[in-house]
Amino acid sequence: MNKTLHNTLGKYGKYLDFSLFSYASFSIKKQTFFAKRLSFLIRAGVPMLESMHVIKKQAKSRKDIKIFNKIISDVANGQSLAASLARFKGVFGNFTINIIRAGESSGTLIQSLSYLADELKKKELLRRKILSSMFYPIIITAATFGIVTLLIVYIFPKILPIFQSLHAQLPISTRIVIFLSAFIRDYGLFILGGLILFAIAFHLARKHLQGVRLFSDSLILRVPLFGQIAKNYNLTNSCRGMGLLLKSGVTLTEAFLITADTTDNRAYKNSFKDLSRNIMRGKSVSDLVVAYPALFPEMLAHMLSIGEKSGNLSNTFVYLSEYYENEFDDLTKNLSSALEPVLMIVMGLLVGFVAISVITPIYSITQSLHR
Repeated sequence: MNKTLHNTLGKYGKYLDFSLFSYASFSIKKQTFFAKRLSFLIRAGVPMLESMHVIKKQAKSRKDIKIFNKIISDVANGQSLAASLARFKGVFGNFTINIIRAGESSGTLIQSLSYLADELKKKELLRRKILSSMFYPIIITAATFGIVTLLIVYIFPKILPIFQSLHAQLPISTRIVIFLSAFIRDYGLFILGGLILFAIAFHLARKHLQGVRLFSDSLILRVPLFGQIAKNYNLTNSCRGMGLLLKSGVTLTEAFLITADTTDNRAYKNSFKDLSRNIMRGKSVSDLVVAYPALFPEMLAHMLSIGEKSGNLSNTFVYLSEYYENEFDDLTKNLSSALEPVLMIVMGLLVGFVAISVITPIYSITQSLHR
């Protein structure tokens, strides 16, 4: 029995680690470098197997080296690069795998890898833009609440005994601040703990409950200003991906499924899957997207209709991605300018309210003492 088990493990052992161990997905930056290096090496006339050895030597992580070792083993045994990468779908993603598969099947792997590297780089730049646009509002908001909390919890209680010793009639604003100060000091830790637990529960619900994920993703798209930024972000990524997939020879139905797989927003993900199913029934894309007015603007449907009639749908998607990327850039650049006066007014009102709550009773007390 032990001999049989040993033979079985020897025969299938190379496959067991795929099921027993999971690999962390490559970041967009890592995937971009992989596509760029491989494209450069193949363009220079280096064979695929030798190219993978060169890329493996440049890897620093043990997990990355292990992945490349298995890819090299597969390629050496006659498998295609896409088939080997497909065994690491969670590492490279469907989009990368399908672009490489299309390039191998059409004999345009070098071009496909170059397109893939450019696309992944644009995705990373787009992600950085949205993070940088949110940085300033988050800092201002955190500073505002931090200053107000400092005044209420630490500064105001040191002045409060003076008011209480004089038994003076306090203004309503001061009484509100006293109540908030006592409430935060007594229940602040419970509130903070409750918020942390709520955030963890909401994150887990988004991760495991599709209904919660769909509701939250749809809600984001309806938030003023931020919703339009999120919409343009999703449209830019999906349209550029569709254009690249169609240019690589992927069918329209398959392209929508791959785009759905690489889209984070659940509302767009579901719509792309529905579009793929309905296109298989013979319906046109331009007619189908009209049924999702909250996700796809009217202009997009018109442009897709022109692309279908002219037989140039891939270039239409590329044009739409550039159009929505420009819209995204304009919105993110103007985000700080639009939010700055609002945040400053809110910050001034909050800090001013606390300051007035402290100054007003002091002024009243000094006036009464003067009399």
